[in-house]
Amino acid sequence: MSELKILLIGGSGFIGQQIATRLSALGHSILLPTRRPNDAKDLWVLPKLQIVQANIHDPSVLNNLCQRIGSNGVVINLVGVLHDKMGQPYGPGFRKNHVELTQKIIAAMTLNGLKRYIHMSALGASSTGSSMYQRSKGDAEKIVKQSSLDWTIFRPSVVFGEKDKFINLFASLQKFAPVLPLGGASVRFQPVYVSDVAQAFVKSISMPETIGRVYDLAGPRIYQLAELVKFAGSLGGKQSLIIPLPNSLAYLQALALEMMPGPTLMSRDNLSSMKEDNILPPGSANCLETVFSISPKSLEVLVR
Repeated sequence: MSELKILLIGGSGFIGQQIATRLSALGHSILLPTRRPNDAKDLWVLPKLQIVQANIHDPSVLNNLCQRIGSNGVVINLVGVLHDKMGQPYGPGFRKNHVELTQKIIAAMTLNGLKRYIHMSALGASSTGSSMYQRSKGDAEKIVKQSSLDWTIFRPSVVFGEKDKFINLFASLQKFAPVLPLGGASVRFQPVYVSDVAQAFVKSISMPETIGRVYDLAGPRIYQLAELVKFAGSLGGKQSLIIPLPNSLAYLQALALEMMPGPTLMSRDNLSSMKEDNILPPGSANCLETVFSISPKSLEVLVR
């Protein structure tokens, strides 16, 4: 693949850093905007990577960034938030980061003649979804599909890895809590390895057959949430006694956790997302294998 100029929006995050590393290894030039350059300090050593301090929600900034990579450049949007204030059809944070930012990126690309756009969505995204998160992700997908860009949309299940905020969170909690009340304990997930997600994003750039397609990304195994929590405990060296909560108590627990200071561990909207299993449709093929020739890895890859 010849060298490309790539605008990696949201590239300082957990998944973005994996994608940046792979793009750099292929010799591509990467422009990575972030409010906090220190968040990307692990990437400073990568060749042909330029980190710029920028407010990506400013249309003039996005316009300038698109100008810098040129009309033959590629834009990857990984921005996403998991929690927000309650609202209809979703809160202001989801609207700003999922819906309005997508609109602004597409407008800047169109203004500057860019065509190739790769968008991070989420498994279960739907404008009529049960949660604000799902609805905002679904509305963002609609905006992408209605554009004139050469787009590809990826919809991963829970993404896990050595530095994720999911497995590591539950591992940390169990070090201090001998008993762990758990809402949504029986909900099923199909977690996908961060390296597999990054490979799919990078491979799609040179695969014109992925233009105009939506891909669900998932791992090879399905786990109930309680099983994921037990795995996290074993990984962290201490397992709590898990007490599944009925819906009413799970709601109260989530409400209490929303009100606690510090990062939100669980929200009522998260519970709403868990009204449906987060897995591939029954009988469907795993596109990681069939489209991208990637052998998906299960959670056990984390066990060293």
